[in-house]
Amino acid sequence: MKHPVDVHVGKRIRHRRWTLGVTQQQLAERVGIKFQQIQKYETGMNRVSASRLWDIAGALGVPIAFFFEGMTSPAGDDLGGVAGMPGDLLTDREALELLRSYYAIPETQRRRLFDLARVLSDAA
Repeated sequence: MKHPVDVHVGKRIRHRRWTLGVTQQQLAERVGIKFQQIQKYETGMNRVSASRLWDIAGALGVPIAFFFEGMTSPAGDDLGGVAGMPGDLLTDREALELLRSYYAIPETQRRRLFDLARVLSDAA
């Protein structure tokens, strides 16, 4: 039976990989394993060991804590979600595409777009 933490970590691996435009094969090569193992991690079928999570975090350029963001500890503490944001934001393909498109815009134009979005959200 899949453990909810393993499923969550797997989803975070998949969405970070997808955000970077990295294939399962490419990630597997960076980590030194077969792509089938990445598939099993991403679905939560296999647990990711601490050392393997360390390698995956390095390959994807994120801290280990990234994989636990949006989770709640057994004591009920938030483990790093963003205030005011749904915990499953990174599971929303539209949100990920928007984020990817946003960072494809040149920095000066991106800053203007950011300022516009902030003004619009304040007005709402």
